[in-house]
Amino acid sequence: MGKRRDSLRVVTILLTLAVIACSEATLLHSGPQDRAVERRRMVEEQIRGRGRDISDPAVLAAMEQVPRHLFVPEGERKNAYADRPLPIGFGQTISQPYIVALMTELLDLGPGDRVLEIGTGSGYQAAVLSRIAREVYTIEIVKPLGERARRTLGRLGYDNVRVRIGDGYKGWPEKAPFDAILVTAAPPTVPEPLLKQLKVGGKLVLPVGRVIQNLYVFTKRADGGFDKKEVLPVLFVPMTGEAQKRRSSSDPPSLP
Repeated sequence: MGKRRDSLRVVTILLTLAVIACSEATLLHSGPQDRAVERRRMVEEQIRGRGRDISDPAVLAAMEQVPRHLFVPEGERKNAYADRPLPIGFGQTISQPYIVALMTELLDLGPGDRVLEIGTGSGYQAAVLSRIAREVYTIEIVKPLGERARRTLGRLGYDNVRVRIGDGYKGWPEKAPFDAILVTAAPPTVPEPLLKQLKVGGKLVLPVGRVIQNLYVFTKRADGGFDKKEVLPVLFVPMTGEAQKRRSSSDPPSLP
């Protein structure tokens, strides 16, 4: 009888340990799924059918998958899925979800594409891009932000994103050409080095202007020229570094 009780005790202990291990594994892998209901609501209420219709299934899926709340400071996590930009420190912000989705869709990405992002910020936009494109290269001029974004992206498993600390005005020439380039801060004029780093057919999406800003899409033609499209008025933080030395203009940006 004693041996039987000992055997039952061993089985009970083993079962308990198994339950604990499963629970820990569930907690370990539940981060991206946490607040999934809020992400679905964000996509349905803030993105689908709002203003310019965003309908690309890959963009909508990426917005549902990426845990936005893990890319903002802890004090702002309660507001992570609100319909507005949020401060992330150092005078920078994470864009409103609709703008993130809109700019991503305007890039017209495919699964084999290589993307350059100027202005890593929290790393959230890069994470969204990484769910659609093959490779993402992103540059952040504010060192503490770039380092924090690198840690966050690495911890969450976004292994196809490479982060560089530096001035993004001149792009990442050794990795060019890119299928698409996205700028998340507003220069006063279009950085010509970024236009030169696009593949034929590639798109550059960026806000331009110092006081009056508009969102533009530049598409590179086979003859080396560019088609320009104005999308809508926006308000972004200014692009710093080399961009600040360039003249400001309230006119639509001219092409080189």
